[in-house]
Amino acid sequence: MAAQSLAQETIEQARSSVWDPAEYPPLNEVTNLNLIPSSISFNATTLTWTGFTTNILDVPYAGTNYTVATNFVTVQLVYFNGYTNVMGQFIRVDCVWPFNYRATPRCFTNTVATMIAPDNRDPNTL
Repeated sequence: MAAQSLAQETIEQARSSVWDPAEYPPLNEVTNLNLIPSSISFNATTLTWTGFTTNILDVPYAGTNYTVATNFVTVQLVYFNGYTNVMGQFIRVDCVWPFNYRATPRCFTNTVATMIAPDNRDPNTL
């Protein structure tokens, strides 16, 4: 539950950001997620932004036995039916976290994904 909640936090951050391609220049705050700056990369061929962030899972701990999870974030611009004016963004967050089972660490992954549409903030089209 803690890993799922951590992944969902990043999805909510992306959903609450402003994306308005009608503005000049186009405004896309979805790609400004709170990720580690040196980890952000852009693939111009697939129109995909990737990056990661780390955080402590919200589980009980004492002293230094906390569990650190890593969120791997992918944001991809998608054009529907080949039209350049009909678009959405696919956001996927993979939360990877370790679990020690009989003194053997194993990694587990929780994945959350969503699609978002651009905002319509142009007062002339409302």
